Amino acid sequence: MNSSQYPVDGERLWRTLAELAEIGATPAGGVARVALTDVDRAGRDQFVACVQELGCTVHVDQMGNLFARREGTDAQRAPVVIGSHLDSQPTGGKYDGAYGVMVGLEVLRVLHDSDVSTAAPVEVVSWTNEEGARFPPAMIGSGVFAGAFSLDEGLAAPGVDGTTLGDELARIGYAGDEPCGAPDGAGRRPVGCYVEPHIEQGPILEAVGVTLGAVTGVQGIRWYDVSIEGQSAHAGSTPMEHRCDAMVAAARLVCEADEIAGRRAPEGRATVGTLAVGTGSRNTVAGSVNLTVDLRHPDATELEAMHDELLAFADGLNFGPEESSAASSDVSQHSGRSLPRPQITPIWYSPPIVFDQAVIEALRSGAVAAGFEPVDITSGAGHDACYVSQVAPTGMLFIPCADGLSHNEAESILPEHATAGAQATLNAVLTLAG
Repeated sequence: MNSSQYPVDGERLWRTLAELAEIGATPAGGVARVALTDVDRAGRDQFVACVQELGCTVHVDQMGNLFARREGTDAQRAPVVIGSHLDSQPTGGKYDGAYGVMVGLEVLRVLHDSDVSTAAPVEVVSWTNEEGARFPPAMIGSGVFAGAFSLDEGLAAPGVDGTTLGDELARIGYAGDEPCGAPDGAGRRPVGCYVEPHIEQGPILEAVGVTLGAVTGVQGIRWYDVSIEGQSAHAGSTPMEHRCDAMVAAARLVCEADEIAGRRAPEGRATVGTLAVGTGSRNTVAGSVNLTVDLRHPDATELEAMHDELLAFADGLNFGPEESSAASSDVSQHSGRSLPRPQITPIWYSPPIVFDQAVIEALRSGAVAAGFEPVDITSGAGHDACYVSQVAPTGMLFIPCADGLSHNEAESILPEHATAGAQATLNAVLTLAG
């Protein structure tokens, strides 16, 4: 039973989500609202118009991070900030990121309609370029805010289309002049605490039949680029024992990555998301292969062990002690054949994140007051909350998505789940903001 004093308007929230989804709508039912395109600008403009109708002030920092502020009664209190992102994947869903910002908007609307005064200000933020689809890396707006990247690095981020992030911010009119970052004496924005409502992007909540998940943290991530240099040869005239096949080495590495995660089920994750063959001919032994590896685990020690096992396997292709002496050469001998050794370059490490206990408890209590028993859950995906947690107490709240599907035009949620998450968030914000 919902015992919340100030109920959210679930129908209004659902309409707002639908109206936003019209901006960048795709024929397959998703959205293409890629960062800093004209479509992204239209989504930002719509959000700004909505919050200005509520009397909120709008602030844009140098990274284009967009803040809507409702003042509190205590000028000394730092704001409670709610948010996520409005940009999407090129073939994205309607709720990834957008749900968190629209929940923030609904919170502002309820506070306004009910004439509720909070001690702390309440802000809603849309972070720039969370997806990283156009301007790698991902989460760069919140990353600059938290000090993980410099402002110069953020603005110079190259687009896959030959543009730069800073130039496109200026082009669409969202290159703000407010300093980007947490307070350091230079007038940057304070954050009392940060709450990010989000779809789960995984199948766990739906599988156990639970409506809300209190996110306790985010698993660690390690990314690698892998290059394998073998020798091109004729597929018909080259005997197997005379080959140095880069594809065979790649196949063994892909299987080993899968097994590394499998040995740590259910928490371990390993993904080879791209694989490119240099030769690319049906009747030629692969001379080179390039691929990527993504390893994840919520425990830093386990993730480090996964890292070590991946590198050790590549060093000797895991052919056993009798063949490990080949590790000093460029190839490993196996069953009389030469296999090229994968060269693995670590390119990114995001350590496991543990969210703030007080914010998590506020979200749990907010869910209970809304009539739901939340479960604790660890996020398998990265979020802006990861960076913000480095500079402010942070928590997240998940709602289910159908079949755990996200980054896909078929992404789907239920209206009642959307309402439940919004109500729990509002309840938590009222607690946190006094």
